[in-house]
Amino acid sequence: GGQIKLTWTASSDDKGVTGYDVFADNVLRRSVAGDVTTWTDTQPAAATVSYVVRARDAAGNISGASNTVTRNGSTSGASNLAVSKPITASSVVHTFVAAHANDNSLTTYWEGAGGSYPNTLTVELGADADTESVVVKLNPDSSWGARTQTIQVLGREQNATSFTSLAAAKGYAFSPATGNTVTIPVTARVADVQLRFTSNSGSGAGQVAEFQVLGAPAPNPDLQVTAVGASPSAPVESDAITLSATVRNSGAVASPAGKLDFQLGGSKVATASVGALAAGVSAQVTASLGARDAGSYTLGAVVDPAGEIIEQNETNNAFTAGAPLVVKPVSSSDLVAGSVSTSPSAPSNGDTVTFSVAIRNQGSLASASGSHGITLSLLDPKGATLKTLTGAHSGAIAAGATTAPVSLGTWAAANGSYTVKVVLADDANELPVKRTNNTSTESLFVGRGANMPYDMYEAEDGVAGGGAKVVGPNRTVGDVAGEASGRKAVTLDSTGNYVEFTTRAPTNTLVTRFSIPDSAGGGGIESKLNVYVDGTFLKAIDLTSKYAWLYGNETGPGNDPGSGAPRHIYDEANVMLGKNVPAGSRIRLQKDAANTSTYAIDFVSLEQVSQVANPDPATYTVPAGFTHQDVQNALDKVRMDTTGVLKGVYLPAGDYSTAAKFQVYGKAVKVVGAGPWFTRFRAPSTQDNTDIGFRAEASAKGSSFSDFAYFGNYTSRIDGPGKVFDFANVSDIVIDNIWNEHMVCLYWGANTDNVTIRNARIRNMFADGVNMTNGSTDNHVTNNEARATGDDSFALFSAIDAGGSDMKNNVYENLTSLLTWRAAGVAVYGGYDNTFRNILVADTLVYAGITVSSLDFGYPMNGFGTGPTAIENVSVLRSGGHFWGTQTFPGIWLFSASKVFQGIRISHVDIVDPTYSGIMFQTNYVGGQPQFPIKDTVLTDISITGARKSGDAFDAKSGFGLWANEMPEAGQGPAVGEVTFNGLKFSGNAQDVKNTSPNFRIDINP
Repeated sequence: GGQIKLTWTASSDDKGVTGYDVFADNVLRRSVAGDVTTWTDTQPAAATVSYVVRARDAAGNISGASNTVTRNGSTSGASNLAVSKPITASSVVHTFVAAHANDNSLTTYWEGAGGSYPNTLTVELGADADTESVVVKLNPDSSWGARTQTIQVLGREQNATSFTSLAAAKGYAFSPATGNTVTIPVTARVADVQLRFTSNSGSGAGQVAEFQVLGAPAPNPDLQVTAVGASPSAPVESDAITLSATVRNSGAVASPAGKLDFQLGGSKVATASVGALAAGVSAQVTASLGARDAGSYTLGAVVDPAGEIIEQNETNNAFTAGAPLVVKPVSSSDLVAGSVSTSPSAPSNGDTVTFSVAIRNQGSLASASGSHGITLSLLDPKGATLKTLTGAHSGAIAAGATTAPVSLGTWAAANGSYTVKVVLADDANELPVKRTNNTSTESLFVGRGANMPYDMYEAEDGVAGGGAKVVGPNRTVGDVAGEASGRKAVTLDSTGNYVEFTTRAPTNTLVTRFSIPDSAGGGGIESKLNVYVDGTFLKAIDLTSKYAWLYGNETGPGNDPGSGAPRHIYDEANVMLGKNVPAGSRIRLQKDAANTSTYAIDFVSLEQVSQVANPDPATYTVPAGFTHQDVQNALDKVRMDTTGVLKGVYLPAGDYSTAAKFQVYGKAVKVVGAGPWFTRFRAPSTQDNTDIGFRAEASAKGSSFSDFAYFGNYTSRIDGPGKVFDFANVSDIVIDNIWNEHMVCLYWGANTDNVTIRNARIRNMFADGVNMTNGSTDNHVTNNEARATGDDSFALFSAIDAGGSDMKNNVYENLTSLLTWRAAGVAVYGGYDNTFRNILVADTLVYAGITVSSLDFGYPMNGFGTGPTAIENVSVLRSGGHFWGTQTFPGIWLFSASKVFQGIRISHVDIVDPTYSGIMFQTNYVGGQPQFPIKDTVLTDISITGARKSGDAFDAKSGFGLWANEMPEAGQGPAVGEVTFNGLKFSGNAQDVKNTSPNFRIDINP
């Protein structure tokens, strides 16, 4: 026999300890009273014993740890290699996910789905390890009664593709009396360890609170960066910089050749090759960086960044230099072109467009005197030059100064997408290293709607094969055709059904709008649908109906299927394809045997994407990780920077967990992501309706937010929270290229001025996309697309309940609103000198395409002023519906209500195939009397086509091109006032004009 002396250390968590219990192979061997932390045991000479020591208080065992020791009393060096390693399960019930099984906590656990034996739980150690045993634990609390689980242990070596059995299936007894712990001797060299459960007397599937693999890492390479530097060590902007790093293999065996990434400010800037390294050997690698702009850069390196080499330790591959790389400025002017200005800012077809450009000197010396030439070229999509304009600024430009805009001439606009190229003449005081930015380009779009970077493909225009069916058209809410774009969809109900699209441009992404059934209880289901490229399976796209399917009262539907008829039955899913698919390829969505749901496909959108790099690692800090606190810490670091160096936060690609609002205040902060396909904020998946996003105070004036996505977890509308950007009393903010889904609103601005919102993707919301209110002025909402918002997609509401006064000088332009499922595509409630132009609205499900209304909704509000509210260059397609019981809505709704209705100017509008009527005029009544008439309202160049009889329950209220509503709607009465039309065109309407309201006049001029 041999004596084993055990020594343990009390944990700081061991509070109220009255003693310790010592178990040997799950048998209680000794109870030690008080704070004694040693004990000597006797075991057979050849024995290997697993001991567990648990602190005990009056309520029972409260903590524990394990160690394997041999007969001579020396430890084997074994440790738990599984804690916090990647872990997966064959199935999961509720929220008892696999990660709970190796989180080092006995109070959380994994449980498989009932009736799904065999259940497997697999932990990836990352590299081969020499194991001694596997420990399986349940919560030792007495509430977890005794049970027996049949468990087999399997393993896979790091270079193997399949698992082999390490311990045969056997029934193991778990009991709180012995710590609810089982130890299974396993001697093997494996990188992955799997538990396979085939029975559990205490549940319908396997259960594990902690899955431990005891052992030691097997011999493998271990690559580390031990030093990083730059040559020259104190460069100026004109110097070509070479970066160097020392890589050491600290492992026990040789490493193969690999790669190393050099980083500045946490972003990759160069890659070097690392040759094969014998054990214990170091090597230096270099990479040319070229010249860099002046600034202070955090210098670092990561060896084997893609994890291609299996190592003993995968966590020590990165290194950050203690001192930054400081690049000093050269003495030079540095001329750059400002953004190209056009007048009008969003031109329409036929407009005369005037171009102008300012010049900024961002160098350290004044420019030379004399003329500084500017050449602007307008290029078509093929790169051909359509127009060349020139101009010049005369005189020296001081360092840091910006000239007044230089007018360059005019162009007659035509619909299309263009590139505007600006070239500045070289300045005599500008060194060659500073001339690389003298040429710049930006895009220009002429047309109605937003110019988004993806192509849309309607399912009904694709190839429906294998028995797939095109359904529709109809206008029925809750129907897969009625709620689809173009009011048609393709259904995939049987194995082999598919819809296929031929790509018009290269893509590496796919978004689809789909409908799958809800669960019986209304919480949604999960499903997959297979994606093929050119007939070959590529991957499956994950779908959920959790955020779709509302029921009951149309004004406040909920998630209970028993509440009434359904609505809002579609959602969207997105996936990176993992490869570049060239133009002319065939992308197919197909229901295979593994795809167990039924599917309706509305459309797909495809685009080629790449990551946005850190704009300036010297001035944009990077969060330490991907948690909410990591990002808030980075924001606070910029706010508290007293050096003046830091100006922003760069968010590298990754999924960021967030369950609260970020706070931005104290100074302007620029928040930049790697692009909305790559930098993604996600609300918790274990809860619903979490209020996430950003709040900013007035002191954050000048801040910007760009190039990231927000995926919320809202499943119903809650007024108040749920706005990604919930701003009040702030100004000079830019929100650019944000993708937002499953929230209440993207932006709600109360008394916010000079805010620009552009290039947003607003999808599947429960209220407005963008709403400006309470005296918000001089704002610019441009080039945004909203799909399936649950209230007005783009709204301006002249309430005054939360500060501010008049709503004026706001421009909403180049906007697309599709499939709004409650309220309008565009809505304006009061204000003056506001402009809405170049807009496309299609397929609103229950409301007008465009609402112009002076209803105050019970809030203090200003009506329309005498200055114009201009709506121009608009297409409204297949819009209108019924809501508020029996009220029908048109393509455009003009509603004089509780405030003054005047100054409305609507021009160049095409209304096509409205659900009930083209334009409807209506007046609100109180006590049987109209509140305010429609006055000073002029519509010019209006076309209304295809207002047909609906043939449904509301047929009497349909088929009108123009309708002065005389129906006794609740709280309303016959329209009152006067309106003038200039250049009105009708085609294919059941009745062009219906006006039987005695106090309403329609003047129609040629």
